[in-house]
Amino acid sequence: MAVKCPASFDVDSLREHVHATYTQVANDPNGDFHFHRGPEYASEYLKYDKEELDQLPEECTARFAGVGNPHRIGEIKEGQTVLDHACGAGMDLLLAAKKVGPTGKAIGVDMTEGMRKVARAAAEKAGLSDIVEVREGLFEELPVEDSSVDVVISNGVVNLAPDKEKVFNEIYRVLKPGGRLFLADVVVQRELTLEARSNPEIWAACIGGALPEPELTTISSELGFSDTQVTEYFDCFKNTSAEGKVSKDLYVKAVNFFARKP
Repeated sequence: MAVKCPASFDVDSLREHVHATYTQVANDPNGDFHFHRGPEYASEYLKYDKEELDQLPEECTARFAGVGNPHRIGEIKEGQTVLDHACGAGMDLLLAAKKVGPTGKAIGVDMTEGMRKVARAAAEKAGLSDIVEVREGLFEELPVEDSSVDVVISNGVVNLAPDKEKVFNEIYRVLKPGGRLFLADVVVQRELTLEARSNPEIWAACIGGALPEPELTTISSELGFSDTQVTEYFDCFKNTSAEGKVSKDLYVKAVNFFARKP
């Protein structure tokens, strides 16, 4: 059974806590958080191309807080439509926009106003505003048409959702037949304790709602995805305060995960 919030957990409070956390990141990316941020982290821990990041506005790279690297999962081609379904400040979104070029489209959806503002400003500063569109919305209710997207990219956000099936259903809905999911997310090797699952700070740090690794394949396959596979692993919490907040024998890590809509 997929991970959900404990019965006693207030889902609205969780969303408010997550919103507040990432509003703080938008306002002050150098603040004190349980997770890494920024371009140095992206290149050193997650294997992003440093030269590509250097070409993006600092506003978006400084606020990057992903856990893996969806751009290493597969090719994004010129002319395609890409959706970053919780785009944050837009680093992954702008990298995708550069790949699809002027004949393509890069759509970012995010619930946090501060992040959307940064992403739009970064797109304009990078000369990509004709390609990039940033929309307000939730990843459980994407403001995107059915079967309209070639690639969905996701980085460190499915774990934040109380209802994983609903998020995967929305991804499936918006993908075209043959469309691909490039997902990076946190997984655990053992089930978390109720105490950890019930802590909104641990959820906002991308750990409290993390799935046991096999459930990524189970959930996505049950909803109709094919060709599912984990393609790479990342130690995204190394040297963070979050590392000590859960038992080390859980082996919390991040994965790159591929799936296709038939």
